[in-house]
Amino acid sequence: MATVTYDSATCVYDGADRLAVDALDLEVADGEFLVLVGPSGCGKSTSLRMLAGLERVDAGRILIGGRDVTEAAPKDRDVAMVFQNYALYPHMTVGDNMGFALKIAGVPKGEIRERVAEAARMLDLEQYLDRRPKALSGGQRQRVAMGRAIVRRPQVFLMDEPLSNLDAKLRVQTRTQIASLQRRLGVTTVYVTHDQTEAMTMGDRVAVLKDGLLMQAGRPRELYDRPRNVFVAGFIGSPAMNLFTLPVADGGVRLGDQLVPVAREALGSVDAAEVVLGVRPEDLELAGEGLAVEVDVVEELGADAYVYGRARLGGETHVVTARVDGRRPPQKGDVVRVAPRPGSVHLFRAGDGERIAG
Repeated sequence: MATVTYDSATCVYDGADRLAVDALDLEVADGEFLVLVGPSGCGKSTSLRMLAGLERVDAGRILIGGRDVTEAAPKDRDVAMVFQNYALYPHMTVGDNMGFALKIAGVPKGEIRERVAEAARMLDLEQYLDRRPKALSGGQRQRVAMGRAIVRRPQVFLMDEPLSNLDAKLRVQTRTQIASLQRRLGVTTVYVTHDQTEAMTMGDRVAVLKDGLLMQAGRPRELYDRPRNVFVAGFIGSPAMNLFTLPVADGGVRLGDQLVPVAREALGSVDAAEVVLGVRPEDLELAGEGLAVEVDVVEELGADAYVYGRARLGGETHVVTARVDGRRPPQKGDVVRVAPRPGSVHLFRAGDGERIAG
């Protein structure tokens, strides 16, 4: 087992006009499950490949277990990678696929059989060991790819969007299996995904990247409750947080015909006429006064429903999302008023998008 350290690790692709990964500083504790998440092109897969030794590090260092592996070959880093496309050998059986890396490393046949059998028991693959990959479902192939990593007993697991080729139901089932398995094995794991729901449900900690820069790293609840900036606020949470740029008023911020009270000390730190107010859909409730929203779409989910509508603020039209009682939702075309629950709003500076204390 080992810690992982990105020490100002930087990568730039030839001919690119910006850094793919820009001075990444990040610590992964021994046995921790860390998820790298962000939109396409944010640098998450590049960060993982730098750790694996598949991309060069142009500046800074990467350490595994306190050992500087920045210049080490991939085979000398003691990591095992699970790829998006499984990368199984079609002509080999499941058992041979799982044990191939050990065979190449010269591990005795008896030990290979023991390790493969142990991993197959963990992954419920015992009945498939003599089959070839084409005879398996997508979820079973992904478990074989996991087994191939497990048998190597590496210091670190690296997983690059391993669930992206599975259907929605299987993704939910398999992500639970992966998280459970990682906790049983206790192996340090760095996992890449673009799916923030996957990140929030699997990771001990989540690191959010944008344009090669680390926006915030913390426990899922911390990112949800106290996003550091507007980007994290809008990225974490499903549906996304509502964000409005509003004028500062005496005693708070005005949203529609309602004054949202804000502590004087919070607004006192802002030297601007406007702030960005964020409120999650689940923290908006139907009210007698507040922001007038014309309902465009209602998604009924049983106990809950999500209302998507439009509101006019400062001469501009904003899309607004609110969670309401699924048994008595408004109808398309209705005009409703919504207001934040007391103490539920997030405030950010309008200039740089950074969180305002509070």
